[in-house]
Amino acid sequence: MSYKFQEQETVSLLKQLVEIPSPSGYTKDIMDFMEQFLKDIDVNYIRTNKGALIATILGENDTKHRLLTAHTDTLGAMVKEVKSSGRLKLAMVGGFNWNAVEGEYCTIHTADGRKIRGTILMHQTTVHVYKNATTLARDEQNIEVRVDEKVKSASETRELGIEVGDFVSFDPRFEQTESGFIKSRHLDDKASTALLLQLMKAIKENKWTIPYTTHFYISNNEEIGFGGNSNIPEQTVEYIAVDMGAIGDGQTSDEYTVSICAKDSSGPYHYELTRNLVELAKAEGIDYKLDIYPYYGSDASAAIRGGFDVKHALFGPGIEASHAYERTHIQSLENTAKLLYSYIQSEIL
Repeated sequence: MSYKFQEQETVSLLKQLVEIPSPSGYTKDIMDFMEQFLKDIDVNYIRTNKGALIATILGENDTKHRLLTAHTDTLGAMVKEVKSSGRLKLAMVGGFNWNAVEGEYCTIHTADGRKIRGTILMHQTTVHVYKNATTLARDEQNIEVRVDEKVKSASETRELGIEVGDFVSFDPRFEQTESGFIKSRHLDDKASTALLLQLMKAIKENKWTIPYTTHFYISNNEEIGFGGNSNIPEQTVEYIAVDMGAIGDGQTSDEYTVSICAKDSSGPYHYELTRNLVELAKAEGIDYKLDIYPYYGSDASAAIRGGFDVKHALFGPGIEASHAYERTHIQSLENTAKLLYSYIQSEIL
């Protein structure tokens, strides 16, 4: 088995993924895309009642399994109220700060399938009118959607088909720079999802033999806390969440290496499995950082809370400005891909 990172193919796939709206709870379109991808590369899979996909590639040892997971659901919002002005009050889906989406273009997804454009703004945006525009709280009381239709009342907005409970997705604004950076919303965790899809494709196209049966769990509810915590095959011994590395003051993670998490809000990850990932990175010359994420949880930690008897670990590309307008570098994607490749060839502990 020899590995070559397919840079442009990976970036192209990532762009496709982030441009399919998929806030938690509204993931059918993205999961349909994933399902077709798995069919195209001839990988067996199941679709769970919650809408997740679990793909399986058989290994030489079918008594002990390993599982890799990434999630396709993203942050978003739902219509909380149709205001008398015709604008929309929002409720968050997932955890973020309203200032992270202030001024962002968005799409309202109506129950009858219409896609209506809008912009997320403070009600008191106009500085020529509102003296306190810069100091008011960015919260659910002040943030609203300006609908891009000729509406001046709640009834006119409702005539468009917009109603309480409709999902609102944020424009990703994907961009790849000449210097190798990738900027977009929803790199958490569609960057890792793209890497898992590319890994499966490489295994199938190159007819690689892997030592252990491996499951690829494409989760669709991680941002709301219960993505990969069910339907885990009973033979699973090791459970790896492939998710973003958190960057900020006091963190070792950066945008160029693969970030291996030793601990997050749920507690420490499995020590021996985490050390094994570190040793694999060292042995293969993979640039990595070992880190602790102070305000973070993953599908792996959700599986442990769900009572599953597995060894769990977490690694992934370093993502700057997580849960806002995110950025990473192609080197981080490549280092994560190399660690994935190295891990699936390694021995189960």
